[in-house]
Amino acid sequence: MSTDAMRPLSSTPSGSTARLGASLHVKGEISGNEDLHIDGSVEGLVQLEDRKLTVGASAKLNADVVAREVVVYGSVKGNLRARDRIEIKKDGSVVGDLTTARIMIEDGAYFKGSIEIDRTGASSSSDLDKPAYARSNAGSTSSPAHASVTKP
Repeated sequence: MSTDAMRPLSSTPSGSTARLGASLHVKGEISGNEDLHIDGSVEGLVQLEDRKLTVGASAKLNADVVAREVVVYGSVKGNLRARDRIEIKKDGSVVGDLTTARIMIEDGAYFKGSIEIDRTGASSSSDLDKPAYARSNAGSTSSPAHASVTKP
């Protein structure tokens, strides 16, 4: 029995993740609608709006990234924006600003930059172009998700 038959289906239509091998070097823009695992080097922009990007241990990215989820085992120089979460693993390195709903940085990882926690997560990309203070109040008529305390 093949191991593919036992592997759970991923969110990609083919049930697998696209791979950019260690010997490949890309300059420009990568965009698509499937999960991507990069082991090579990329300069430019990686845009996978509703998908997962994995930056492999041998990967070197000098790029901005927009994805649903980003997991970094290698090296990234550039800004990361993930609607769901960003993980920087033990030997991972990120120099750039992070915008995400959830963040995990393991012990031993290297990070230099700022972190913005975007609780809306599913907001439109045009909304993300606004400063954080403008996003938090603009168009929000519902009550906040957290409890407020009032003094008697």
